[in-house]
Amino acid sequence: MRAVRFSALTAAATAAALAAVTGCTEKSGSADGDRVIKVTATDDKCEVSKKEFPAGHLELAIENKGSKVTEVYVLFPDDRIVTERENIGPGTKQKITAEVKAGDYRIACKPGMKGDGIRQDVKATGGKVTQRDPRLDKAVAAYRTYAQEQADETLPKAEAFAKAVEDGDIEAAKKAYAPSRIGWERTEPIAESFGDIDPKVDVRADGLEGGQKWTGWHRLEKALWQDKKIGAEEKTLAGKLITDLTDWQKRVGTAQITPTSMANGAKELLDEVATGKVTGEEELYSHTDLVDFKANVEGAQKSYALLKPVAKENDSALATELDKQFAALNTLLDKYRADPSSYDFVSYDKVADGARKKLSDQVNALAEPLSKLAAAVATS
Repeated sequence: MRAVRFSALTAAATAAALAAVTGCTEKSGSADGDRVIKVTATDDKCEVSKKEFPAGHLELAIENKGSKVTEVYVLFPDDRIVTERENIGPGTKQKITAEVKAGDYRIACKPGMKGDGIRQDVKATGGKVTQRDPRLDKAVAAYRTYAQEQADETLPKAEAFAKAVEDGDIEAAKKAYAPSRIGWERTEPIAESFGDIDPKVDVRADGLEGGQKWTGWHRLEKALWQDKKIGAEEKTLAGKLITDLTDWQKRVGTAQITPTSMANGAKELLDEVATGKVTGEEELYSHTDLVDFKANVEGAQKSYALLKPVAKENDSALATELDKQFAALNTLLDKYRADPSSYDFVSYDKVADGARKKLSDQVNALAEPLSKLAAAVATS
């Protein structure tokens, strides 16, 4: 989901969210000086230290010198996303490790996390890409299969949700809403990589830009829980949701996936938890945030599990810490559902502030080591 997430946060929640997404560092891995690009973001500039670099593993060393929260992207010329990092707070630094083939790219900074951003054209040139560990090729193939399976499983659940809306059955639609989102939330970075699908399907009201019409799950969520009515417009939007999700399902197989994009995607999913689910902003009307929370964690853990054999070999302490923190977060989440095998979670508006703080702290404890996973697999 894309939105300016900090606008509605309390000061305490903001601090917790920023801790999850900006209070971490990554080691450089195999990137040498030629492969490091310094990105300096301000409120009106996006400066890069070089516009040409060798293909292969790339490191962005980002510093936000502006007054606004920003995000930085590496984009293909057609705006598909190679890698990204959101919620980079003023005065903070972050590093992103990515894998790029020879070709043209753009680096974009988005002050305020809105619009197309300030862009710089860059180029990855020639040079041999280091032979990749075959275990990583298997991990990519397995993750591609997983992402497709999630999309394939999501569509019939979304169709059940849409049918209930089209039938005007509010209670049935409410019941089908959260289950229809699980596969999407597990693999959201894949959907976001296309650029045009997420704003149609998963945008919140606070993420609308430039006269954009509000469509997708959250528009229907508002109708069901707040407005408590289904009209002709909602029935039309239910059909559009299926059209857009079918487009996503068909395009999942074309996504650009690398070991580092899997690792960065896992970190993005934890960022989603820290800045949307923990704060209660994601599911503002239905309060089904814990369902999304669990799905995000499962998606991140899937990427890690596939990359773990190589990551553990390169950084055994990191793998040990990730195992520990994933287990701790899952144990904490299990306290909010009657059956560990189900997605029947407590309504998030029933979770007290102190309990939310514990969830936030545990997300932070996982986010910090998870930020180092891309560098651990990039060294192979």
